[in-house]
Amino acid sequence: MAPARKVLACLVAVFLSWSAISLTMADDDDHDRARRALEAGEIMPLRSIIERVERDYPGQIIEVELERDDGLWVYEIELLRSSGALTKLKLNAGDGTLLGIKGREIERATQSDPRH
Repeated sequence: MAPARKVLACLVAVFLSWSAISLTMADDDDHDRARRALEAGEIMPLRSIIERVERDYPGQIIEVELERDDGLWVYEIELLRSSGALTKLKLNAGDGTLLGIKGREIERATQSDPRH
């Protein structure tokens, strides 16, 4: 990695370390629906999802969204990998299975884990 890119990656990492993980929802109604879905066992707790992501995709989680996608609860997670690459994951909120992944260096991440 070029020195300028290393500095930029470090600055981004420092900036992101100052920010908390944000769970983004449209409004209070969405928050209440998500809480009810958790209480009804329709979705896994966010903590469980984060633990899986941190184990399987080391890096800094910078954003988490919970959405309904065609009737399915989906956690969308953005994380900054140690290499500086941004990765976006879509996980089934009900069972934690990976629905999709986008970003650079994905092949390297999924090749090291035989489950992918």
